[in-house]
Amino acid sequence: MQQQRRQPELVEGNLPVFVFPTELIFYADDQSTHKQVLTLYNPYEFALKFKVLCTTPNKYVVVDAAGAVKPQCCVDIVIRHRDVRSCHYDVIDKFRLQVSEQSQRKALGRKEIIATLLPSAREQRKEVEEKRIKEHLTERIHGSPSIYPFEKVERQPWSQEDLGSSPTSDAHCSVAVENRTVSSGPSLLTVFLGIVCVAALMLPTLGEVESLVPLYFHLSVNQKLVAAYVLGLITMVILRI
Repeated sequence: MQQQRRQPELVEGNLPVFVFPTELIFYADDQSTHKQVLTLYNPYEFALKFKVLCTTPNKYVVVDAAGAVKPQCCVDIVIRHRDVRSCHYDVIDKFRLQVSEQSQRKALGRKEIIATLLPSAREQRKEVEEKRIKEHLTERIHGSPSIYPFEKVERQPWSQEDLGSSPTSDAHCSVAVENRTVSSGPSLLTVFLGIVCVAALMLPTLGEVESLVPLYFHLSVNQKLVAAYVLGLITMVILRI
């Protein structure tokens, strides 16, 4: 009699966790931002339990801080900032989302989400968001043991022969500066792909009944995961530029 196949045992802490967004920004002068939603996706063939932890739980209210996600489904986690005061401006808090199998206690995977309270949404929204993302990415890169900085190479002084007096050397210099200036910003294709990915993530998910959007615009969980992954790559490209 053939024995029943067992599901391979998952290693603790190595299961990828798919959450969107990965950063929460609250604005004191905009009450609509005091309540935000985290979406946890489960693309796997088995159900997951989740639990939300925080470094400062007294500042936030998390609706359904623990629960379960069915296979090939997603769940929304509502996070509300309840202590909007000036003393909390620019303070970075961290949420940790842990997932595990329903029949086990050990955490199979975890994901950290940073949260920040800012005073004004009008003046600092774009500038501060870019700064926070760059700082967060720099912190992660410096913490990685497989990434090393370039060695510092001292620049040798040019001789008079290297400089030359011909106008062609000046032309090469001007062309190099112009090319660097033109390529300093993201391309229109990159911006367009980013807008398409954001629009895809905002569309309803398959299975939602109460929606004004036509059914052929509803996307599956896997399609939204692909859009979120592509959006992350585009963000990395823009930040490098």
